[in-house]
Order: sequence, then structure tokens, then C-alpha cells
Amino acid sequence: MTRKSRKKEEDIDSCKQQLHKGHRERLRERFLREGLDNFEDHQVLELLLFQAIQRQDTNPIAHRLIQRFGSFSAVLEADPKDLAVVEGVGAKAAAFLSMVPQVTRRYFLDRIKHTRKPLNTSEAAAEYLVPLMAGRSEEVFYVICLDSQLRVLYPALISEGTVKDALVHPRHVVEAAVRHKAASVVLAHNHPAGTVRPSKHDHAITKRLVQALGGINIQVVDHIIVAGELTYSFSREGTLPMYEGEEWGK
Repeated sequence: MTRKSRKKEEDIDSCKQQLHKGHRERLRERFLREGLDNFEDHQVLELLLFQAIQRQDTNPIAHRLIQRFGSFSAVLEADPKDLAVVEGVGAKAAAFLSMVPQVTRRYFLDRIKHTRKPLNTSEAAAEYLVPLMAGRSEEVFYVICLDSQLRVLYPALISEGTVKDALVHPRHVVEAAVRHKAASVVLAHNHPAGTVRPSKHDHAITKRLVQALGGINIQVVDHIIVAGELTYSFSREGTLPMYEGEEWGK
């Protein structure tokens, strides 16, 4: 390559960098001026990628990510290893994108925790639980430990992956409720890729846990299933079983 050709390429690269810099500044200024409501999904991804990718045009990377995973939310919920192999992304940007749903959950839970709002209705419980389940691709089961005023003491994570008897054992649930000095509890789990309606197994595990906790005078005030923004409340639907005996954990 001649000196003249090399100089021409350097000038082109410099021009591209200035264009990228100008684009980034305009996008940031637009965000500060009007928020994200009028942004396209790929533009929001671009803005996020600015924080992890310093010297590349992130517009085509954002488009590739949405094309590869299908939607903005699917990108953020994807496995970091799958994100990292998309052209232009890499491990650093993949880790940053994967952090966004978890930071969002943490933000909303912190806000709710500090308001100390009682979970005295199925609507109040749903307001607490939807952010807790947001962005989770796996099934999780929580026991929300409440004080005598139905305020949250602690959200105890009992299982991740699937809600099965082997993973949601009454003994583990009772131990969590006792450890956090719960006066009552709300049971909660999610259906990441299915209907919000409870399965036969959901009804069966609810009955077992009502029995287990009732045996130590801890009331189950509700069991709520979350599927995206939708919720099913056993209490609201009249399907929450009553405590009938003291034997549990066999």
C-alpha cells in the first residue's frame, strides 16, 4: 500500500469516527431531552451499547441482535454466551446487556421495599411480584415472608429452574418462613413461557404448603403466578385451599 493510499484510508477512518461520535452525542441529547418513549427498540439498544462499546458504530450491531433474538426483551434476556458471539458484541457488552433486567428488578424491588406497602390485596401483591419475576427465563419459586401488618420482611428464593416437589419441599419453605420470622406468607412463582393459569401440580403444591405452614401457625394469604404482566391469584379466584391438619413433610 502506498503512502497516499494509507493516508486516504486514515482520513476515511477519521471521518467515520467523527460521524459515529456525532451520532452518539445526538442520541444521548435526545434521550436527555425526551426520554425513551419515542425511541425505536434498536435505538435503545444502541444507547445501551454505547456504554460498553467505545469506538464502533453500534447501529448495525443493535439490528443484528434484534434480528438474531427476535425482540428487544429477548436480547436482554438472552444468555451472555449467545450474545457474545454476535458480530461486534463481545464478552464485555454481553455482560452489560445481561445486567439490565437484573438491575431493573433490583431497582423496582428496592423502591417497593422502602415504601413498606402492605401486601393486603392481590393487586398489591402483584405490584410487588411482577418486577421480582421480570426478565427471568427460568421458573422460580418464592416465599414472600410478611410481618403481622402484611409488610414484606424478606423474599425467600426457594428454587430456580422448575417448580417440582423435589425442589419446593415443604420443609424448605417452613425453614425459610421461620428463619425470617414470618407471621404469614405469600407463595409466588412464574410461568416464563406459558399460560398464567395454574396447573394440577400448582394446585397440589399449594395445598401441601398450606398444610405445612398452617401446622406452625403461619397463614398462606395467597399464591400468585406471574406470566409477564399477567397474574393469577389463588385468593382472588377462590382456589386457595384452607388449612385442614398438622401433618406435613413426609
